[in-house]
Amino acid sequence: MAGPVVRDATEQDAAACAAVYAPYVTDTAITFEYEPPTAADMAVRIAAAQRAHAWLVLEDDGRVVGYAYAGPHKERAAYRWSCEVSIYLESGRRRRGGGRALYEALLSRLAERGFRTAVAGMTLPNEASVGLHRALGFEPVGIYRRIGWKHGAWHDVAWAQRALGPGGAHTEKGSWDGAPPSQLR
Repeated sequence: MAGPVVRDATEQDAAACAAVYAPYVTDTAITFEYEPPTAADMAVRIAAAQRAHAWLVLEDDGRVVGYAYAGPHKERAAYRWSCEVSIYLESGRRRRGGGRALYEALLSRLAERGFRTAVAGMTLPNEASVGLHRALGFEPVGIYRRIGWKHGAWHDVAWAQRALGPGGAHTEKGSWDGAPPSQLR
């Protein structure tokens, strides 16, 4: 039996990704969504992420047990070289290497596609997420205090960022000429 495999997500992974994510929505403040997305909702999210950024899944013994993806950090044009990343693992999968494998593959893919900075928001407290991001080279940049209301309480969100590649080259003539990273594949 082979170990877990990281691969590109497809819309056929939507139900499995929705199942991994649902407990985070219903049982925690890790995500600020109140209602778990349906498989159809998740399929739309996967397709959108694959078009412009990336969405990867962790498959173990033929079953999706986690995923990581990136989306725009902000919509304004000057932010097009930055992206926001997220990761979700099935319960019981923490500290087994799957999160690191997913994020390393995702960050590499984003760098290949021309993105230069990854940012991540983590609802506090969440030592597992803070530790994973720290281990992967993310540096803390600030905390939004009492920014989200869920489960009857206000929650803080810590933000961290990590460089994905050298900056500056994207504006030089003959290189990227200002094209969005998603068009550089």
